[in-house]
Amino acid sequence: MAHTYRELKEKTVAELREIASGIEHEAVKGYTQLNKEHLLAALCKAFNLDMHDQHAAKGLDKTAIKKQIRELKTRRNSVLAAHDLAQLKEVRHQIHELRRKLRRAVV
Repeated sequence: MAHTYRELKEKTVAELREIASGIEHEAVKGYTQLNKEHLLAALCKAFNLDMHDQHAAKGLDKTAIKKQIRELKTRRNSVLAAHDLAQLKEVRHQIHELRRKLRRAVV
């Protein structure tokens, strides 16, 4: 059965030990003595999984949005120097909306 890091991380220590009991791998030897953090690392090594959560943006070009945010930040700095409060409010709103768009898209 294929496991993901996120799936393993949500399991209890007892469930992780049950999974480890069915594996013949050097990394999970002594699984009954391991705490959750070490057991999770051992299982990831045995299953050849990355030890970090992967965030997947749904249907978005994350780099393009981040580039837009960087451009808006430079524009914000120039508007701040010009003391144009109406423009400043608009730029801050655009930055805020782009950040929200990114956060909502991340699984």
